Amino acid sequence: MLSLLHAHRTWSSRDLSERLGVSTRTVRADIEALRELGYPVGAVPGPGGGYRLVAGTKLPPLLLDDEEAVAVAVGLRSAATGVVGGIEETSLQALAKLEQVLPGRLRHRVATFTEAVVPIPTAEPTVAVDVLTAIASAAREHQRLRFDYTDHRGAITRRDVEPLRLVHTASRWYLVAWDTDRRDWRTFRADRIEPKVPVGPRFPPREPPATDLAAYVSERTGTAVWQVQARIRLHAPAAAVAGRVNPTMGSVTPIDDEHSEFRTGGSSLAVLASYLGLLGVDFEVLAPAALVEHVRTLGDRYQRAADAAG
Repeated sequence: MLSLLHAHRTWSSRDLSERLGVSTRTVRADIEALRELGYPVGAVPGPGGGYRLVAGTKLPPLLLDDEEAVAVAVGLRSAATGVVGGIEETSLQALAKLEQVLPGRLRHRVATFTEAVVPIPTAEPTVAVDVLTAIASAAREHQRLRFDYTDHRGAITRRDVEPLRLVHTASRWYLVAWDTDRRDWRTFRADRIEPKVPVGPRFPPREPPATDLAAYVSERTGTAVWQVQARIRLHAPAAAVAGRVNPTMGSVTPIDDEHSEFRTGGSSLAVLASYLGLLGVDFEVLAPAALVEHVRTLGDRYQRAADAAG
């Protein structure tokens, strides 16, 4: 019965009776038993009414199948060393409670995962869980969000935005939102956000800036940290090289059936010259002119190495 109620629908006494093969009297008795255990089972009156789980005042015992229990345990273990600040200790406490009631076969699976994985400490900044919760709540309820934002130079500005989604990369959280003052889409690092309360008024949802927000954030955050930028003419169609270009390294657009333009950047012209050789296609530097000399120097070095090898 509890599994059926977890299916997020309303069940009549007759439906539950037929599904479980018991009488409606037994159904009513078991509903009362669930309530005594702490499960908030509500009754919806009327012809289309019945029983369903509703939000309660406390967390009742959860019903998890084997795969769900393992997934929760692995997730808690990962959260204890993740980039969300403030939940490491509570994650371990919750994991300890869960492992106490796991059957032996599942406890062994979780232990096997734990023993096989060695987390690498990261220097990436963490995000307070209450910050993520405030952002996610405003995005879900379509409420304007005000916050102080610290940019990469340390300057603090007050922002008023319409939050769309939180995007999680391998090491950081980003907020994609419509900036009401700048009247454009912006990407904000969550660890640099200090939300202000109360939240603002509700707003009608806007058309997202891209269908693939993960790729959108990867491209935006990649260009934001470039020290130098370049335009490259590739002697290959865009479709042939698109799979070799990580979104954080730039974008490829078609020129014709045999050529495409690659907009990219990097920490220096020397690094950029080396990266272009990894694409595996011939190319021409369109801009900046200073990049040509770095490509020539690198080419001469490779030529000398080839000549020395005979």
